[in-house]
Amino acid sequence: MQRGIDHLVLAVRNLDKAAVLFESLGFSLTPRAHHPFGTDNRLVQMQGNFLELLSVERPADIFEPTETGFSFPAFNRDFLLNREGMSMLVLESKDEDRDQRDFQDGGLRVHDPFTFSRIAKLPDGTEVTVGFSLTFASDPKMPETAFFTCRQWKPELFWKPEYQAHGNGARAIAEVLLVAEDTTNAARFLSVLAGAPAEEIKSGEMAVDTPRGRLTALSPAALEARFAGTSRHFNGRPAAFAGFAVAVDDPDAAATTWRNAGLNVQSRATGPWLEPETGIGAIIQAVAASR
Repeated sequence: MQRGIDHLVLAVRNLDKAAVLFESLGFSLTPRAHHPFGTDNRLVQMQGNFLELLSVERPADIFEPTETGFSFPAFNRDFLLNREGMSMLVLESKDEDRDQRDFQDGGLRVHDPFTFSRIAKLPDGTEVTVGFSLTFASDPKMPETAFFTCRQWKPELFWKPEYQAHGNGARAIAEVLLVAEDTTNAARFLSVLAGAPAEEIKSGEMAVDTPRGRLTALSPAALEARFAGTSRHFNGRPAAFAGFAVAVDDPDAAATTWRNAGLNVQSRATGPWLEPETGIGAIIQAVAASR
């Protein structure tokens, strides 16, 4: 069963400050929401997937991992001790039991099932309860990254067109960049996670195409070749999420929005991009949406 990109978790130390930056990039954000385990978020909803700006607000409410149980809040708390940036990749789920079986059959370490609910505010101000079933999988060779699938209990309460209109023309997450010393292992993991084959694009770069976006594993040299000057941010880490690309209506218009916000915009043939210093620890690229 193939799984597309559901969302990316961007761990930040100051949620209000991060929201101001993303609004200056031309993104619309949902109202602040509170998790029952000590974290808060604001979302950039797009057409079928989203970005999650996440901060730790109530450390006393964080639960710790167990031998078989993964802790979403503890992982992000510990991630933020070292840096801000993309901490987690989340793929869509239609059946969490099937996800568990597929990941186990593929040789991944699978953690205990996890469910939770929270209050969400709709565009008209109404508050509703939304819930999620999560299936975590991990790789000891990539300890600073986290992966899970997410099934929404009531997607009709979550996805709202009013939240999906963005000044920069954002439509969807187009690509996720994972830099790894062992790209073969990283690509194999991503392949099992997404239920889709991995393909070698060029030396040091492998990709898994999903129903919603591409997952790309790059060596540090391959990352440097694509985004000059960025690999130094991830030195000494066996694997790390380097950033992502967002499909937009007009990359040049998005770049103009970014420059008007006083940001240092880099250029490459496939679309403008922001360095990790600007993108809160993550490369952010704008690419042309498929028509």
